[in-house]
Amino acid sequence: MELAGLKVLVVGAGKSGLASANFLASHGAYATLTDRKKDKDLQAQLAQLDHGVALHTGGYAPVAGFDLVVTSPGVPLREAVLAEAVTKGIPLIGELELACRFCSVPMVAVTGTNGKTTTTTLIGEIAHLVRPTLVGGNIGLPLVSRVEDLPGGSLVVAEVSSFQLATTVHFRPAVAVVLNIVPDHLDWHGSMTAYVEAKARILANQTGEDTAVLNYDDPLTRDLQGRCRGRVLFFSTRQAVDEGAFVADGKIVFRSYGREEEVADLTCLAVPGEHNLANALAAVTAARAAGIEPAAVARGLAAFRGVRHRLETAAIRNGVRWVNDSKGTNPAAAITALRSFAGAIILIAGGRNKGSDFAAFAAEVAGKVRFLLLLGEAAPEIEAAVANCGFTAVQRVGSLQEAAFEAFRRARPGDTVLLSPACASWDMFRNYEERGDQFCLLARQVSGQ
Repeated sequence: MELAGLKVLVVGAGKSGLASANFLASHGAYATLTDRKKDKDLQAQLAQLDHGVALHTGGYAPVAGFDLVVTSPGVPLREAVLAEAVTKGIPLIGELELACRFCSVPMVAVTGTNGKTTTTTLIGEIAHLVRPTLVGGNIGLPLVSRVEDLPGGSLVVAEVSSFQLATTVHFRPAVAVVLNIVPDHLDWHGSMTAYVEAKARILANQTGEDTAVLNYDDPLTRDLQGRCRGRVLFFSTRQAVDEGAFVADGKIVFRSYGREEEVADLTCLAVPGEHNLANALAAVTAARAAGIEPAAVARGLAAFRGVRHRLETAAIRNGVRWVNDSKGTNPAAAITALRSFAGAIILIAGGRNKGSDFAAFAAEVAGKVRFLLLLGEAAPEIEAAVANCGFTAVQRVGSLQEAAFEAFRRARPGDTVLLSPACASWDMFRNYEERGDQFCLLARQVSGQ
């Protein structure tokens, strides 16, 4: 992709927008970074910007006169500036697509509604044992900032979101992993059909030389096999699969071309829950598809201790466990969290609804939760949903701090205080990380640790 001399509009001044603008400028493009926020609200971000990048803040710049638009994943495609680019026939891509045009090494890309960060991190840790590996994408590091610096023999392991995939054109991972697809981000995509189509774009450009890794236990994901041009490997926590990873006699088994190998004993997995077993099986399948030997895969599995903000123990005091699951930003993720613990649960939930239905979540709450503390914009909606299930042990709170103190007051030995919001954080926090960090701090403070 020749960038020199191109006039490029970069929409959104977040991490990926900054990285894209700097990358474009370094390749001789005339890059303009535009954002709705004003300069005074973007000082920290703009301090990282190269001097060769022009700015248009306080509203998006018009697209007229630009040769290319590179958008940030948080900006919906229905936004007027992006819709105008499409109408005028100006090419529109995202940072992921930009990065892949300059990536000269194989890539393992991981998508799915839930489990992306855990699985991406685990594959990355396995791969690091045997070859130089760059882990990035939606996990926090924009790939475009590092993709040209990789030595020969490297591997890229990327978490890719539906937002990022929606603006891909030629993106082609050597190994594409789809973990699961359940309703999420419907406010952004507009419909479940559009959401599924965005996820499926991870497979769109694969060829017969590539591999797709699909969750056999999830019907929407399993059905994507009909779109695959290359080899398909499955993983399943519930049954043996003809090609891929499964569990037999307490061991993780990988089957390929009729040959079976025992990769690891289940006792080596340190992170709890069936969902984490599924993540481990996906990682095993992807790693083997990428050519990583079973011994290295087994070492990586045994060393893995999970990721921050996903079922992370924040404190244990007086028999009460405080668990940070701030990354549980949709009902399906929160249901998974609730099913990961025995005993009584005091649940802290709520935030901004991303277009989700809370009926199934409410039913799970009614069966698992002793007391529910609700905060944020979605609190009335969740309260109504649990009331429909006959659950009335609910209290609305005005802040996460109030929730933590109320949870401390109500907790008994053997209880789990769980932050698993089933909602996005954007109504009260910058991101789920900030929400989780505050919860961990509060957990330690109120429990006296």
